[in-house]
Amino acid sequence: MRSHERTRELLMSVYEEMRTHFGHRNWWPGDSPFEVCVGAVLTQNTSWKNVSKAIDNLKGAQALDPLAMHRMSHEELAELIRPAGYYNIKARRLRNFINYLVERYEGNLQRFFAGSIELLREELLAINGVGPETADSMILYGAEKPIFVVDAYTKRVLSRHGIIDGKAPYPQVQDLFHDHIPLDTALYNDFHAQFVAVGHHYCKKKPRCGDCPLAVFPLSDTGYSNQ
Repeated sequence: MRSHERTRELLMSVYEEMRTHFGHRNWWPGDSPFEVCVGAVLTQNTSWKNVSKAIDNLKGAQALDPLAMHRMSHEELAELIRPAGYYNIKARRLRNFINYLVERYEGNLQRFFAGSIELLREELLAINGVGPETADSMILYGAEKPIFVVDAYTKRVLSRHGIIDGKAPYPQVQDLFHDHIPLDTALYNDFHAQFVAVGHHYCKKKPRCGDCPLAVFPLSDTGYSNQ
């Protein structure tokens, strides 16, 4: 078992290798905290390219606003976000979030984000259609509060290098970062973005290990390496 210090050093070494290769990622792309929240819902099971098209549609319709979206019908909203895929499902999820924001906080996202991380996360997870990754993305990138976002790329990279069990649940992977790296919004922001970059370019389902910036770290021989 690795010591606390060794685990911290390992995680930071992984981060430094990715950052050296990709540079600072300046993620999440969004002109406002509300746009970040909408993007967090829309990006489920699709590429950011498709999300961008849907957000552009909302902007073009002057609908990227909690009260404007609250007034829209399901059909209107679904049509605008069609490029993001699963548009009927995502329209329902967006409306659930918007309805909560408007009915509980009069559409004031700043008031919603003013509470503690624990309270905010609890409220977000209580909204139908908002799971841990979506909630944590809203908290980290929208509210700019320090919580580590875990996605499929994060788990794939860490498991292939034997840092976690590939079947580790979300809270366990998240705690790995919370327990070993200081609570730092900017660091968590870029760290997660680096995992997205390395996963998108190299750590695919069929990996390109030879070109990967993390090739300096040994691959796992535990059976998790093919996940």
